[in-house]
Amino acid sequence: MKLPQEGVLLRIFVGETDTYKGKLLYEQIVLKARELNLAGATVTRGVMGFGATSRMHTAKVLRLSEDLPVIIELVDSKENLDKLLPFLDAVVTEGLVTEEKVKVVKYRHNTSPQV
Repeated sequence: MKLPQEGVLLRIFVGETDTYKGKLLYEQIVLKARELNLAGATVTRGVMGFGATSRMHTAKVLRLSEDLPVIIELVDSKENLDKLLPFLDAVVTEGLVTEEKVKVVKYRHNTSPQV
């Protein structure tokens, strides 16, 4: 797959325990992105954050939180990422979705056989 030099970064902020149809929401989003043949997705777990409710979530030992922030990032063409937006609209009931233009410097995969 080749990405255009001018791409789009879609960033989705949700809680790590958020679910959709009984499964973790961030996993469902990544699986949907793969089903739509998007270029790729990365999930990052935050160590601290708060959202619209201003409730603090932290990984500090004294404040054990099992609902840390999770960020799902996807870079692809605007056209391809737009295919994911209806799904996100339906499943992200609490969180934030952002979009910004990015310059794709390199996007390659290893074509040699794995040893």
